[in-house]
Amino acid sequence: MSVLLCFALSAGAVSPETVGSLIDDFDNPSLRDDFARGVRQVAGQWRDSDGDDEEFRRFCYNSFITDSEEKRHVFERISSYLESVYGYSTDMAVRLQWYTTVDEGPEYEIDRMFTAYDPGRHLKDDMFRNKTAFYVGLNFPEIPLEEKNALGGDRLAWAYARLGDVFALRNPEGTGETASDAYARGEIYISSYNIYMGRLVDERGLKLFPEDMVLLSHWNLRDEIKSNYGRTGGLEKQRMVLQVMNRIVSQEIPQAVINCPLYEWNPYSNETFLDGKPVRLEPEGAERYRRVLDNFHELRRYDKPGENAIDRHFNRDMEISEAEVVALLTGYLATPELKEVGNIITRRTGRPLEAFDIWYDGFKARSNLDEDTLSEITRARYPDAQALEEDLPNILLTLGFTPDRAQYIAARIAVDDARGSGHALGAARRGSRSRLRTRIPDSGMDYKGYNIAVHEFGHNVEQTVSLYDIDYYMLSGVPNTAFTEALAFVFQKRDLDILGMGGGGDEQSRALDILDKAWSLYEICGVSLVDIRMWQWLYANPDATAEELKQEVMRIARQVWNDYYAPVFGTRDETILAVYSHMINYPLYLSAYAFGQIIEFQLENYLEGRDFAAEVERIFRQGRLTPSAWMLGATGQPLSVEPLTATLRKVVTANRD
Repeated sequence: MSVLLCFALSAGAVSPETVGSLIDDFDNPSLRDDFARGVRQVAGQWRDSDGDDEEFRRFCYNSFITDSEEKRHVFERISSYLESVYGYSTDMAVRLQWYTTVDEGPEYEIDRMFTAYDPGRHLKDDMFRNKTAFYVGLNFPEIPLEEKNALGGDRLAWAYARLGDVFALRNPEGTGETASDAYARGEIYISSYNIYMGRLVDERGLKLFPEDMVLLSHWNLRDEIKSNYGRTGGLEKQRMVLQVMNRIVSQEIPQAVINCPLYEWNPYSNETFLDGKPVRLEPEGAERYRRVLDNFHELRRYDKPGENAIDRHFNRDMEISEAEVVALLTGYLATPELKEVGNIITRRTGRPLEAFDIWYDGFKARSNLDEDTLSEITRARYPDAQALEEDLPNILLTLGFTPDRAQYIAARIAVDDARGSGHALGAARRGSRSRLRTRIPDSGMDYKGYNIAVHEFGHNVEQTVSLYDIDYYMLSGVPNTAFTEALAFVFQKRDLDILGMGGGGDEQSRALDILDKAWSLYEICGVSLVDIRMWQWLYANPDATAEELKQEVMRIARQVWNDYYAPVFGTRDETILAVYSHMINYPLYLSAYAFGQIIEFQLENYLEGRDFAAEVERIFRQGRLTPSAWMLGATGQPLSVEPLTATLRKVVTANRD
């Protein structure tokens, strides 16, 4: 997963009269509109320290390129320079963050210090100071979203447009730091938020989990809930995990039990014990929400009138408005057929729905298989990170890639043993490898870890193809994080196929797959809505304390639950929707998962009956178009939730009949 830092536009020091006369004096009518757009962008970013009006005029006249062939050559040079700058900065960051992200012995304070250092921190500032950014902006200015969507199949025009995005915004004067420090602190906080499950006790003093089980919040806790459907004693375990999650959200969890095996903890009563004797421990308080405030206050420094971090995230990063996102989320959450899906789950479990059933996993093909058996297979196959890396070509072969392409792609991906739950880190230059970070205990990779690793591998394949096989470097990647999530889900769905345990293409299996997708999207839409509303509240209450934020997040979570989940679950005032760790270390990222699942459904529909590997490579090679253009190019259809809701309607109707 990646976070894009945006920079606010400064007020410009060039007079309107100078800008107007400069454009009027330009003597090439066919290029006047292009010249005017570039001049206005540069004027809006120019400062007194960059020169007076006369220097601004000279710069624009001397730097604007009028020959199309020269412009093409200059574009290629700039692309090469940026690939080096971005690529080597990313390589440096990988090394500087190595010991806090990869499990290679103990962490020291110096490791955290280097992790917080961003080698590319002052890059944009420097490029504005030496006027490189002005040169690029003058000749390759930012163009509006609607114009991008009208570019069609003109790949060079798309590449020019993406170069125009690079220096469209300038860091405000006087802010020498970025939000990287806050993100680094949040990442360290989350990556070490482990719960020692073997130290949990219930009201009878019984321990339900293996002594050596350690689960990272929220990912592993959520997956533990998923794994216990249909297992003996599974319901009691799920209820206990839910209690742990609720204590995390409320911050009533004792501080000393986090990432520490010393104490026994009863998450129901919140009592703690040392050597069997009661001991009083202080709650975490509001530390979780202090981390959120850190992110908010950092990002708020880059706001300008009429645009804040929420606007930048959706309008610029995701290239879809906040209003459209919220409408899509709430529209889907109100889908009436979801109540019928809930009824199906009740019949399958033989009990009323409980809050943790937002993660019901019983529709998946793997739900009919014993997870312990699956873990035996994955542990034997992947005892360590090296074994997984060596098997990457075989995984690709299983998915239908040719031997040459399997070796080509796998050679450009490295596997690291992660401290956290795992993530994918893409390379930024050809010559570097993408990183697949996954947590593999000494006993080998269990099934939950394997399932996550396949998801991250999907990211890596996308990252590799959309970098190495793209026609223009400026088009490398995908439209936004939602798209790379969708592509990762496409891979993750095939995890059992990779193990040689797939199959199940009958009508019933397809119906179960639709139910699974619909329920999964139901869960993440609510989580995403809580995240967005939290940020809306922060902007309305910028001086809030961590304690006030905690209370508000819990209120928002209850409200979203009561509006969209209580009618299905029959219970009210649950706060579980606020448990996701992304709220702390990946601001506003969660809606990318919702979009990812919508995109995934459309892609899966398109891929059915087609050559999976060939189509995946074709789709990945589109690169970073806008969401609308990318989806049309991939499937021939616009991005919409309607295909999923229409299919769900058919499935629940058939189930009802």
